[in-house]
Amino acid sequence: MKFRKAILLIHGFAGGNYDYGELSNDLEIFKNFDVFTFTLPGHDKLIISKVTKNDWLKKAEEQVQKLINNGYNKIYIIGYSMGGVIAAYLASKYHAIKKLVLAAPAFEYLAFKEDKVDVIESLKVIPKLFKDYNSDEVLSRIFKVPIGTIKEFMLLVEEHRDDIKHITCPTLIIHGNKDEIVPFNSVEFVYNNIRSKAVVLIEIKTLTHDLFINNRYEDVKNIITYFLKKKIQKKKIKLEI
Repeated sequence: MKFRKAILLIHGFAGGNYDYGELSNDLEIFKNFDVFTFTLPGHDKLIISKVTKNDWLKKAEEQVQKLINNGYNKIYIIGYSMGGVIAAYLASKYHAIKKLVLAAPAFEYLAFKEDKVDVIESLKVIPKLFKDYNSDEVLSRIFKVPIGTIKEFMLLVEEHRDDIKHITCPTLIIHGNKDEIVPFNSVEFVYNNIRSKAVVLIEIKTLTHDLFINNRYEDVKNIITYFLKKKIQKKKIKLEI
């Protein structure tokens, strides 16, 4: 039986398909892969409101089920930031998902203290965000998200942290060492708790949370495409490049 391969990308909180930069287009050139993107409910609008975590999960599941119904029996998922949390949920549930890429998965975000958000420390990060990221983009994402929607994001993370413990497919975790939004503790949590025996964690020097829009994009793209195309050994590896 011929295997049909699909790559499904899931963007981040308060983001959209622009989160990936040129990645989705670049993945199209590889043979035997069909690339799919979609927009999470309430996103890619001026104001994100009246949506819940269940809306996001339902939409993501619909995309996977649609691929399965159309004969894709090898699905690779790339989840970015909050999309990484959703991607982990899908990988824990669907056997058709054969590889998983978690790009700065937001199982923790900003500053934490004893498993809760440290508000004071988180506020200290904000000046760094304006330094390291496009100020218009920071302002846009902060002010277009109602408190209720932020709470839905926090509930999503809280309720689905343990999904990692049920993932068995080969998994690549990538993170920028200058990321002020998703701390290294988040990717280390995934690395230490994932059930899969084939796991690669790569910390990329000089990169912020914008993993796909930066001056090392070619490195990021090559890491991902190599992982998706090659057979991955059953062992856990940590690298810094």
